[in-house]
Amino acid sequence: MNRQKVSLVSLGCPKNLVDAEVMLGHLPPDRFEIVTDESKADIIIVNTCSFIKDAKEESVETILEVADYKKTGNCRLLVVTGCLPQRYREELAAELTEVDLFLGTSDAPRIVELLEAHTAGGAQLQAVGLPDYLYDHTTPRVKSSPFYSVYVKIAEGCANHCSYCVIPQLRGGLRSRSIASVVEEVKRLVEEGVKEVNLIAQDVTAFGADRPEGGRLEDLLRELVKIEGLNWLRLLYAYPDGISDELIELIAAEEKICNYLDVPIQHIDDSILAMMNRRVDGAGVRDLLDKLRRRIPDITLRTSFIVGFPGETEEQFSRLLDFVSEGHFERVGVFRYSREEGTAAAALDEQIPERVKATRYRKLMKVQSRVSFRKNRQLVGRTEPVLVEGYSEETDLLLRGRSIRQAPDVDGQVYITAGQAEIGDIVPLRVTDSSEYDLIGEIVEEEPPMLKKEG
Repeated sequence: MNRQKVSLVSLGCPKNLVDAEVMLGHLPPDRFEIVTDESKADIIIVNTCSFIKDAKEESVETILEVADYKKTGNCRLLVVTGCLPQRYREELAAELTEVDLFLGTSDAPRIVELLEAHTAGGAQLQAVGLPDYLYDHTTPRVKSSPFYSVYVKIAEGCANHCSYCVIPQLRGGLRSRSIASVVEEVKRLVEEGVKEVNLIAQDVTAFGADRPEGGRLEDLLRELVKIEGLNWLRLLYAYPDGISDELIELIAAEEKICNYLDVPIQHIDDSILAMMNRRVDGAGVRDLLDKLRRRIPDITLRTSFIVGFPGETEEQFSRLLDFVSEGHFERVGVFRYSREEGTAAAALDEQIPERVKATRYRKLMKVQSRVSFRKNRQLVGRTEPVLVEGYSEETDLLLRGRSIRQAPDVDGQVYITAGQAEIGDIVPLRVTDSSEYDLIGEIVEEEPPMLKKEG
């Protein structure tokens, strides 16, 4: 029997990417062949994001683009899955008649059953279930990231209920995996050649809070650092109120845990933070940042901010600008507030015009670009551990990689002008130059200095 060719397009965050890999893992290889060229696929799956307006628009545009392969390619079946149908199933079904099958955020394990149901019935099928699924170490998964790096989702859903956020609607409440399950998955991945594990969840610091037997992030990390062959362990999306002194001490002491933390703060003005339903005020944010810098002086901090939240005045935005200009963060992502139906913030008065949001976005990014450039320049002359990822997009004469200070996909790259290494190697590199987001350097013989604070 000829295998059906399947191509999957995954949009949005790394958490979505893991969902896509799990979905592919549920396709039996004796019946389905995974291809990267959509024009050759019999089945195209689009895994969507609908977190904010821009993500929704990108998802719809991508669906319409790949729908053309029903005319110009081999596509016989178009499947749309993930956050967008979880939220807008009926509206999408009415407007996107090109789509044959809609699945939600928890329907990956049913993919073969639902494909067969559509084939038998022939009509468009809306098979969106409740957002209650949680994969574990026994779940089949087709890893699509490079062999040396991977995302591991330690929890699903969220219990924070920030006033602007639709995640609880799309993903359900907090559901943590067991420590044993995460450890088993990471062990297997390391045995397969993975050197960098990026732990992800909507809030990694909430890990275990929902489980009767307990088991916190700190307990998980103590088990993971015991795994031989694991080099880098990176924490993404750590909410400020969940960063304990114990966690800080672990990051400082454990060589395998990267001196890197992604801490979404969203704003610094107390009134805005209160309206966002954030649990840490501006003073608490500053105290946390001071504590992190004191205990781990060499830490790299990433954060995200929202500009144009309802009622944000020029004075409040200026307060945020001043805060960012103080240079607390090596990396910053900025979002323009998106008014999402069903959220508490959508009902607030004084919604900010889009042109004002755009202006504030540009101003904040400009300020942070100067901070990022200054911080990168401070690294010139230092020797840093760098994970080699391949060759430069511009020339195969230059290797490229990522410093231990750079998370995949979001933090820039290192361009290597001298020295040889294999893809997947972690090598010492002396930084010789930099830009706002990228580093340039040469592979050297000596080992990079310890990046952990002694004591």
